[in-house]
Amino acid sequence: MRTTEVLVVGGGSVGLATAVFLSHRGVGTLLVERNEGPQEHPRATGIGVRTAEVLREVGLAGAVDAVALDWSAGALGRVRARTLADLAETAPPAPAVPRQAPYSPAALRGPCPQNRLDPVLLAAARERGATVSYGTGLVSFTQDEEGVTAVLSTGERVRARYLVAADGVRSGVRAALGIGLTGPGALTEPGQNILFRADLRELVRGRRFVACEITDPAAPGMLVTIDGEKEWVFLTGLDREPAPALIRAATGVPDLEVEILSTLVWRARAQVAERFARGRVFLAGDAAHAVPPLGAFGLNTGVADGHNLAWKLALVLRGEAGPALLGTYDAERRPVASLTMEQALVRMSDPALHWGHGPAAAEARARAGALNAPVVHLGQRYVSAAVIDPRPEPPSAEDVVACLDGSPGSRMPHAWVTEGVSTLDLVRSRFTVFTRRPVFTRRPGGDRDEAGGAAWADAAARLGLDAHAVDLAEIPPGGALLVRPDGYVAWRAEGGPERLGGVLDRLLARGRDG
Repeated sequence: MRTTEVLVVGGGSVGLATAVFLSHRGVGTLLVERNEGPQEHPRATGIGVRTAEVLREVGLAGAVDAVALDWSAGALGRVRARTLADLAETAPPAPAVPRQAPYSPAALRGPCPQNRLDPVLLAAARERGATVSYGTGLVSFTQDEEGVTAVLSTGERVRARYLVAADGVRSGVRAALGIGLTGPGALTEPGQNILFRADLRELVRGRRFVACEITDPAAPGMLVTIDGEKEWVFLTGLDREPAPALIRAATGVPDLEVEILSTLVWRARAQVAERFARGRVFLAGDAAHAVPPLGAFGLNTGVADGHNLAWKLALVLRGEAGPALLGTYDAERRPVASLTMEQALVRMSDPALHWGHGPAAAEARARAGALNAPVVHLGQRYVSAAVIDPRPEPPSAEDVVACLDGSPGSRMPHAWVTEGVSTLDLVRSRFTVFTRRPVFTRRPGGDRDEAGGAAWADAAARLGLDAHAVDLAEIPPGGALLVRPDGYVAWRAEGGPERLGGVLDRLLARGRDG
């Protein structure tokens, strides 16, 4: 019988990312995927800023940026035209956008479809020690107090300490656990997702876009950018023949050379599992939540699941945290998934809520109860036993910087420490103490550090923690921020470090059973 610390079921982007996060933390990981290799038909293209941050954490920012589309000169969001030829004649050039937001150190030059992202994740998982087995499905599993025993389609049996199910919207693991779903479920009739190859460079003429709604009655649907040149997806109803003639009608080019690569049946869904864990089995990605596509929240929410879970599993497996820490996965990620689903549903009723910019768009979002997209990606907060005195409500629906205010449960504020190094980079996947830079005043008997950083640094060193003094107004004078391995603030201390050891024990559920 093969043994591993964590068995990951499902080799899509979320499963691969989870394997990267686990192996990055030294966790023995086996990933099994029933398909023979990475999916060549991308279902998602948008990489959000939080996903870019965690890719940066594990050293993959450069590799992913290299395979992302180069939209540094600007791009349109969602546009509308009778055919693509009509858009090329009428659409203005895409406006340039800043490559890097002021609230994050991470940036990608453009979208990165899954067929470009997954090979990078696969190589990274294997380089970090994970075993990835394609053509291998999960047949069944049982669990007990010590672990999970799985039977694979190859006939092999695997004994794992924990199992992470990233096996998709129709998750067999979720069904076997008897976990139900909440939410409206299917939102649309089944449609088809047609991946095709055609050289549209001359037609587009540099007007890059995320998606173009085609309104011609002969070919109604949505044209989605994959590489922006020769690879595209067309979403349309099942009543249309997925043939070159359909693509020619949608593009408005009767003699266009078209190659249909593959076709998938799909439908928009909105659902969240009633729980994200049972025993030693955890749900992640589409197995835990299906988010409508508008907003590009689905893939990014799934990657955040794996990132949240990986550090907790690593500490529990190393004996540095109690099993009760794993209960915070459901407590933190399920509310985020529910809110993200709701935000995608609001946008489906009016896509301009997502694509709009400026004061008028902000007013429309306020009336509809829609958060600005950066707030959805970065502004949501955790409330669980792994946060001391959490502040659950983000202070702004529009301004993500206001949400990243150092409150417990929020993502650590970003500030450049030195050239190319952010406060987030200093976390290094570990619990880390941040104090203000020293401010010395002359006193009889010697200068005194009014920021209290030396005392905090000594206390952190005794506990094996890193400590950094930085210029952050969000840090209380004389106090500190204790930041978790995932970059979220666990505790904002107003005074000295006397409670640091006890707080760390509380956060890590030491002495408590799972």
